[in-house]
Amino acid sequence: MSTNSAVLTVSQVNQTIKQMLEEMPTFRSLYVQGEISNYKAHSSGHRYFTLKDEQAALSAVMFRSDASRLRFRPQNGMNVIARGRISFYPKTGQVQMYVADMVPDGIGSLTIAFEQLKQRLYQEGLFDTERKKPFPEFPSTIAIITSPTGAAVRDMIRILRRRYPIADVELHPVRVQGEGAAQEIAQAIADVNRRGKADLIITGRGGGSLEDLWAFNEEVVARAIAASDIPVISAVGHEPDVTISDFAADARASTPSHAAELCVPDRTDLQRLLRSLSSEMASAMHNRIDREKHSYQALEHRRALKTPTAYLQDRRFALDHVMTRMQAAAEQNLAQHRRHFGELAAYLDAFSPLKVLSRGYSVTQREDGRIVTSSALLKTQDRITVRFAKGSAVCTVEQVKRK
Repeated sequence: MSTNSAVLTVSQVNQTIKQMLEEMPTFRSLYVQGEISNYKAHSSGHRYFTLKDEQAALSAVMFRSDASRLRFRPQNGMNVIARGRISFYPKTGQVQMYVADMVPDGIGSLTIAFEQLKQRLYQEGLFDTERKKPFPEFPSTIAIITSPTGAAVRDMIRILRRRYPIADVELHPVRVQGEGAAQEIAQAIADVNRRGKADLIITGRGGGSLEDLWAFNEEVVARAIAASDIPVISAVGHEPDVTISDFAADARASTPSHAAELCVPDRTDLQRLLRSLSSEMASAMHNRIDREKHSYQALEHRRALKTPTAYLQDRRFALDHVMTRMQAAAEQNLAQHRRHFGELAAYLDAFSPLKVLSRGYSVTQREDGRIVTSSALLKTQDRITVRFAKGSAVCTVEQVKRK
């Protein structure tokens, strides 16, 4: 055996195969139709199974986060259409499909088209919760976009008139199945928005097969609903039926009748609420009247209202009393300040230089006015002024003694 070629390990080979598969655009997102076999729901929540047809089999795994969104329970022998990517598991050397979503296969191409459009619009953000608009609690005008001849429209109008007869109901007739129906529905939604009269739009139809409901799975309808400035309720088919319009609408009703119940209050409940509020208001008004009556009666017995002159006389006496107290307080304050002033004057007098001189002491100043506190500041023949308690004398220094 020649060894001139590079020798790869099993791990290197498997990693190369994995990389090649994952780099192929076709295998990054594809739909696979097949029958489920060897289905196993692991305790971790992951799902392991095989997709097979008459000639081949493909291992598949669906992780817990994706499996939790399934709207049906997979079983062995069930035909499905799975969406996901193809990759390679190096540890076992096995090609397998990582399934992101899966639907039962009963209609084939329509189901694939539904899933592809739903996925594309979802990635665009057309179904985001942040886009959903709240609908008014008490709508004055409701626009219904549906077939004028079906049972659905009769049920909706009957329920709206029974529950909330003060609302105006506008019927915008359109075809709800067949070629061109989707375009009519989308145009009607745009027309209602252009008129700007309606507070709410209901669009839908009664039940039927997937083909019958397909107009509400068209992209043009989904985009018209998403572009509507007026809140839209999608009411298509029966409870199990799900259409693209349900995802795009601001709210989904399980049936057209449910949509009529969802969008308006029941007048019976409103009448009950109004009666309750009326009773509460009447009770509050009676209580207010009683409180005001008691206040009036209390004021009526007050002396100021019964004898105003006596009241003013009382106030005058009170004012005189206050003025007397204020005058006494002012006099007391003035006397206190006078005493304090006398104490300060005595204190200053005790430390006054004149007081010291009166005891026989004197103050000596040089000609420059400087006080002589030491003989060192003088020399012979200096002229000095000696101040006494009474009067002063100008002297000439004849002798200076340093000690």
